[in-house]
Amino acid sequence: MCKSSSGSLEKLTVLIITPTPKSIIMEFQKSLLEYISQSLMTTDETIAIAEGVTSGCLQLAFSQMPNATLFYKGGLTTYTMQEKVKILKVDAHEAEECDCVSENIAETMALNVSKLFESDWAIATTGYCTPIRNSSYKIYAFFSFAYKGEVVLTKKLELHPKTQALNAQLYYTEFILGCFKSEINQLMILK
Repeated sequence: MCKSSSGSLEKLTVLIITPTPKSIIMEFQKSLLEYISQSLMTTDETIAIAEGVTSGCLQLAFSQMPNATLFYKGGLTTYTMQEKVKILKVDAHEAEECDCVSENIAETMALNVSKLFESDWAIATTGYCTPIRNSSYKIYAFFSFAYKGEVVLTKKLELHPKTQALNAQLYYTEFILGCFKSEINQLMILK
């Protein structure tokens, strides 16, 4: 089971300066980032990211991990349906039917970003961070992990419809990182 990591643990704070008077502060649990980093280095495995709804937050988190260049191959933010179809080879008909937000879309994104970057692992996200008509005014996301060409985990996260967009993106990111840690743990135990 995936759990959100919260508590009084040491956090890595990233300040993003924007052209507006309001800057954005993102915090990642330092121990979580270090654990994922160490695990990927220990297993000598690599990872790539394909993001929609998280809009680069996961890529930012991976870039902040110790020794990221040893395992983090890179990522893509494909926010529109057209880009997901063109770059990540999502089926256009299916994408139109579900507004490019479904379990299968997340799985396709994960598998294809892994192929594109030739990585062992991949994480993909797609969903909504604001309630709109296409989401039935709900906020939710799908994420998927691929490992060595196979989908190993896909989940749906649902948030309260009044959740602010940035808070939704940050929550998705933290939750997905916690799930990824759990998935790495399970595979390391099995090896």
